[in-house]
Formats: sequence, C-alpha cells, structure tokens
Amino acid sequence: MGGGDKSLRELAGETLLARVIARVKPQVRTLIVNANGDPGRFSAYGLPVVADSVPDFAGPLAGVLAGLEWVRDHAAETSWLVSVPTDAPFLPRDLVARLFAAVESEGADLACAASGGRRHPVIGLWPVALAPDLRRAVAAEGVRKVEDWTGRYRVAVADYAVAPFDPFFNANRPEDLAEAERILNLEAEKT
Repeated sequence: MGGGDKSLRELAGETLLARVIARVKPQVRTLIVNANGDPGRFSAYGLPVVADSVPDFAGPLAGVLAGLEWVRDHAAETSWLVSVPTDAPFLPRDLVARLFAAVESEGADLACAASGGRRHPVIGLWPVALAPDLRRAVAAEGVRKVEDWTGRYRVAVADYAVAPFDPFFNANRPEDLAEAERILNLEAEKT
C-alpha cells in the first residue's frame, strides 16, 4: 500500500479499521487493536492498543498471543478471543456466533473461518487458556505459521459462501481498494 498502516486507508470516506470495528463491535464485549510502533496513531478509535510481547515482528501468532495475554490480564471474565485482520472491511456480522457454533458442533478446541475452499487461519476463535502454550510455541520453539500451531489442536471451521463477494476480502494493494468499492456497492444492493 506504499507504506503506512493499511488499516488506516480509506474506503468510501471511512478507514478500513473503522469498517472492521463497525462489523465486529456488536459481536464482542471488548475490542483491542494489536499494533506495534506508536499507539497514538490509533487514538481516534478509543481502543486499547496492544503491542506484540514477542520481539522481532514474529508474525500473526505474536499478535494472537498479545491479545490472549491482554484478555487474561485485563478481562479475566472472558475465556475466548476472536482475532480478525484490520484490512478486511466486509467481515460477516455473524462471524463470532458462527465460530462458536463450529467449536460446539465439532467439539473442537478453537475455530477459524473459511471461504471459497480456503481457510483464513488468522480469523479465529481462540481459548484464552491456550496463552501459555502459544507463548512457548512462539517464544521458545520459533513457530511462526498459524497453521503450524493450530495443527496441534482440533480446529473447527466456519465456512462462508463467496457469492456475491468473499466476506474475507482484504485490501493488500492500492488496486484492492477499487475492488472494495465495487464490493461495497454490491453489499448495498444486497441489503
């Protein structure tokens, strides 16, 4: 995206992050943002900004770990964490419910989303109780790929259709913002 935070790029006058917040906030009790660097760049959103606790930008598992440990330390009554990328502006409005339903129906340890025959391992439901295991995997074992770690557990899948658009579309390149505009129009027509 030419530098800077993808999540702060605008789509139809709103940042991608604002769109993600609007989708997820009604589904959860608390929201946090996992980001490294100056947390002040997210101050307009009024959310806690939690940096990775593992050094050297250890990838998405480090972000999940930071979230799990934050929940454990600041929201003791919460036993699950949902993670989503901040560059996916069309996340399903029933994502959390579907992830929980998948865990329950499959008797699984955790869950991830899928669409179009493809798993989205970062879009997941994680038990806070697994924080010590994840810390050991990331910090001591050097595990970096989400599926290398989640493969140790029973993972349920909440599968979504990709028509009329993939709800897990993410904006990685400037041209993806043009595609996101098109999807936004499709979504408006659908409602």
